[in-house]
Amino acid sequence: MINKLFDITGKKAIVTGGTRGLGKGMAEGLMESGCEVVIVGTSDKVYKVAEEFQAKGYNCHGVKGDLSDRDDCNKCFGEAVDILGDLDILVTAHGIQRRYPSNEFPDEDWDAVINTNLNSVFWMAKAAANIMKPKGYGKIIMIASMCSFFGGKTIPAYSAAKGGVAQLTKAFSNDLFQYGININAIAPGYMDTEMNVALTDPTNPKFTQQRYEELTQRIPAHRWGTPDDMKGTCLFLASHASDYLGGAIIPVDGGYLVM
Repeated sequence: MINKLFDITGKKAIVTGGTRGLGKGMAEGLMESGCEVVIVGTSDKVYKVAEEFQAKGYNCHGVKGDLSDRDDCNKCFGEAVDILGDLDILVTAHGIQRRYPSNEFPDEDWDAVINTNLNSVFWMAKAAANIMKPKGYGKIIMIASMCSFFGGKTIPAYSAAKGGVAQLTKAFSNDLFQYGININAIAPGYMDTEMNVALTDPTNPKFTQQRYEELTQRIPAHRWGTPDDMKGTCLFLASHASDYLGGAIIPVDGGYLVM
């Protein structure tokens, strides 16, 4: 009974941002559980990563495109669905980061972050929902953030986008839960990934030891998260185990929010 509850064998999934960090970890977790996955990335690296997964025996494909551009985003989505032949699961794990004080934040960086981290999530979720609605089944997993709950420092565009993703999750769920589509979000905590090198890498010019220690000391797990820490929650949200869950924002943060 439990095995069937979490069984996603043969399901078809798109994972954006699947070439690195959290997206790559979640894509791997889905494939480890028997899912066929298209990973979407912005460079030719997406094909190399797909080949690496294939070499491990996983059913993986790569699609390249610029998700910050509406037309290219829709084109990527269409290519991915054509490869899969259907769509059961969408994980929007792509994203970029820019760091400046709020009053100095460049307009061009604001536009880049909002288009990549928020607008494209809407475009992808909308397209996925219109495939899932007629068949009465689907799982859309958006990736929120700790910054969906608080503002952070020097990241106004990222915080605005991730706050928007949390609200988008709720709005989509309200409209589409009745059609058998579960739409929820994972809110990662402080993760040791490429996006956070300014916080974790002493060689980065924006790194400060004080900030790193402040964050680490507040995490009850006493460590930063890894892509593997995302796999279990992603599998839960992608499977029948989450059939009665909608509009939830689930922190995967080592206990950071309740500290």
